Amino acid sequence: MFNFAVFLVILVVGLARFCINRSKLQQLAKHFPGPKPALLVGNLLQFPADIGGIFRRMVYYHEKFGPDIVTWGIGNTLKFNVSSTRNVEKVLMAKTVQKSLSYSFIEPWLGKGLLTSTGRKWFQRRKIITPTFHFTILEGFAEVFNRNADTLIDKLKVHEGGSEFDVYRYVSLYALDSICETAMGVQVHAQDDPENQYVRDVNRLSELFLLRIFSFLGMFPTLYWYLHPNAWEQRKLIRTLHQFTDNVIWKRREQLMNGPRNDEMDNTTSSKKKQTFLDLLLCMSVEGQSLSNEDIREEVDTFMFGGHDTTSSAISFTIMQLALHQDIQDKLYAEIVSILKGQNLKTTHLTFNNIQDFKYLDLIVKESLRLLPPISYVGRKLTEDTELNGATIPAGQDIFIPIYMVHRNPKIYPDPERFIPERFAENAENLRGPYDYIPFSIGSRNCIGQKYGMMQLKMTVVRLIANFRVLPSEATASVKLRTDLVLRPEYGIPIKIEARN
Repeated sequence: MFNFAVFLVILVVGLARFCINRSKLQQLAKHFPGPKPALLVGNLLQFPADIGGIFRRMVYYHEKFGPDIVTWGIGNTLKFNVSSTRNVEKVLMAKTVQKSLSYSFIEPWLGKGLLTSTGRKWFQRRKIITPTFHFTILEGFAEVFNRNADTLIDKLKVHEGGSEFDVYRYVSLYALDSICETAMGVQVHAQDDPENQYVRDVNRLSELFLLRIFSFLGMFPTLYWYLHPNAWEQRKLIRTLHQFTDNVIWKRREQLMNGPRNDEMDNTTSSKKKQTFLDLLLCMSVEGQSLSNEDIREEVDTFMFGGHDTTSSAISFTIMQLALHQDIQDKLYAEIVSILKGQNLKTTHLTFNNIQDFKYLDLIVKESLRLLPPISYVGRKLTEDTELNGATIPAGQDIFIPIYMVHRNPKIYPDPERFIPERFAENAENLRGPYDYIPFSIGSRNCIGQKYGMMQLKMTVVRLIANFRVLPSEATASVKLRTDLVLRPEYGIPIKIEARN
């Protein structure tokens, strides 16, 4: 009898706390529109089970309720999604910021690297890694991009004048070849292996991370998630990816200890331009201590993720837009002819310097990244109480910034679904604020590799358009999108190509 009474007291107290907490959250939620939640499970059951469906549902909610919305998770949890300029600035430009809880789900793969670390560790990593993206280092990567672009062009020639094909699959393999060589100094020849296991593993791992966010067990403590079938698959994939990176690190460390390879030598001495991201990490130290293998793997895996998936999407979506807008593609080709006049357009290798001369290309790329930003959302955890929409959101609350919706603000971008590169002409720049266009995020935790990504994106687009006229298929205009860690096509990007004269 006594035990039963104790149980009832605990139950009543628990329910009272639940109701009090829920009442407080409901007061906050009144300041943000959103779909009506069900008791206990919130809006979870309103989201489809597939990745693409989850993305489209969030877009639908923003279109229906506005730029700033709230959804309910399991129990008493709120998910704030803000895309209004004022609130984006408050969240991303706070004096101290942390990544949201969802980033912790990536830690089994990326560890506490630059993407997921906080505080002193993040500051130290950011400081020592920033110089690796200096333009003198990027200049050395141009040769890698050009050589791998040559292979990509050769692979695509089989489709000249033929039926539609998925360009995303080819670009993904090209990006993997480039990132492995620039980041780790190894050639994996992914373009000769259409069913590359690394690409498939990373894509599936990205899916599992998002599925965890929208899983009933996924948001519970680690012990519960550990039992989920997806968790078993995730651990297997991570072991495979870590083994790949560890093997490369050990191999590269031995090579550097034994001296530079013949192909890393120029006419006089070892070429600094051939240094890779991994080489620089192996030579770095923090407070007099060399980085451990685990430290190095964290950053290499982070760089591999950031430099492969995001670049694949950015290049592929830009090519898709050029296929859909032949007049814009013609203007770009005219710019290529003008800048590379006197050279063989199809084989000329580009440099870090001459790619800066393509001004219209710059407008095209910016507009493509506006419409289809590879990182379609970012999350932050408030470290202090913050006013949003008249409500005081307490410290510790996660806030999500849907960049995809930020870039579709009709007040900033009239007719926002149209592809109009001239939006980014110099005379139009003053129409936007710094928080209305954030494809690489903004603030202290913006993308450190954006110069690397933009360089590869621009060089690849020029090389492809110099060799092929890109044409749409019947399905190009209806490509469906999905987002896990990266915005990508749900079923590929179908296009056709013709050889240039």
